[in-house]
Amino acid sequence: MQAKDILIDAYQRIQEEVHATVDGLSPDDLNATPALGANSVSWLVWHLSRVQDDHVADAAGLNQVWLTQGWEKRFGLDLPERDTGYGHSPSKVAKVRVGSGELLVGYYDAVHEQSLEFMRGLGAKDFERVVDERWDPPVTLGVRLISVLSDDLQHVGQAAYVRGLLQSTAS
Repeated sequence: MQAKDILIDAYQRIQEEVHATVDGLSPDDLNATPALGANSVSWLVWHLSRVQDDHVADAAGLNQVWLTQGWEKRFGLDLPERDTGYGHSPSKVAKVRVGSGELLVGYYDAVHEQSLEFMRGLGAKDFERVVDERWDPPVTLGVRLISVLSDDLQHVGQAAYVRGLLQSTAS
């Protein structure tokens, strides 16, 4: 098994968890927060999708599907078009509201497909390529893909937890 195959499998697990977390939630549940200042399922899934889109597209030399496929217009958020959610205050988190789970998973799936298409074409040496020199040491493609994977898994886990909290208080 090659490194790219392991990464593809791992990224597919993110997709499975995104779908499992969002599936069946109403817009009210998607946009609800379990406590004042907490993140909603909508914000968490939007943010993990935006980070993956932004970081993988940049490393791959591609355009973000957020912009090229019109997702920023479909979401219609009152945020800058390249915003990824990094450092959002509770008031900015509250601006990320969706009308359906299909919108969230549709965007994630588009990001996922572009990410996998890029990863399928990678060779072993590609992972050593420096993609970000703003860090010390500079970030390689392999490190960037693992970083995105880690961030996405953390956020989808948080979203699943929020889902569980909302469902437990509703029963």
